[in-house]
Amino acid sequence: MTGLADTIEKPKPRLIKVLIVDDHPIVISGCRAMLLGERDMQVFAATNGEQALELFSSLGPAVVVLDINLPGISGFEVARRMLEQEPKARILFFSMNDDPIFAARSLECGAKGYITKNDDPADFITAIRKVEAGEVYLRPDVARRIEHYKTQKATNPLGALSPREIEILRLLGRGKSMPEIAHLINLSHKTVANACTLMKNKVGARSPMDLVRIAHEHGLV
Repeated sequence: MTGLADTIEKPKPRLIKVLIVDDHPIVISGCRAMLLGERDMQVFAATNGEQALELFSSLGPAVVVLDINLPGISGFEVARRMLEQEPKARILFFSMNDDPIFAARSLECGAKGYITKNDDPADFITAIRKVEAGEVYLRPDVARRIEHYKTQKATNPLGALSPREIEILRLLGRGKSMPEIAHLINLSHKTVANACTLMKNKVGARSPMDLVRIAHEHGLV
């Protein structure tokens, strides 16, 4: 005879929706493979910022794993728009760049963590779980480098730039014109032009080409 306890359906485990945003299919495949054994995680993917924003709105993911260097708008701009839409969004930046300025800027943008693509796969899973739990994830050595960067900030040309200015600088480095940049990040042409003038003063650049050079030298492109 079947007991009452056997007839009651057990609640299904809560699925953690993870949105991976990266323009390289092989990276997305690698992320899926790393999370394959996590039975409580459901993985979605986007290959550019616009698609990521659409999926963010429709899916409401628990965690967004976000690359910085995307075609079109960058991860910084995507994060800004996601947090504007949902201030409690939990974003983990996932980048090739291990320069502490990018980790620092990621946290300033409102992200909950930063991990590089060279890190151990186990760290990737740990980072997602910590961010999903509302904690901040940084490797201890990255946290130390951020603190060191803050003390040496004046020596780094990018240290004086805001996340929005870094986004404009990155797009300049990609060969975008000011009207194109204005369209991509929803600003007026005048605002972008003024930002470029301010950036030249901040980083000691004499011309727009100097800004492009700085973007390339500092790994923004």
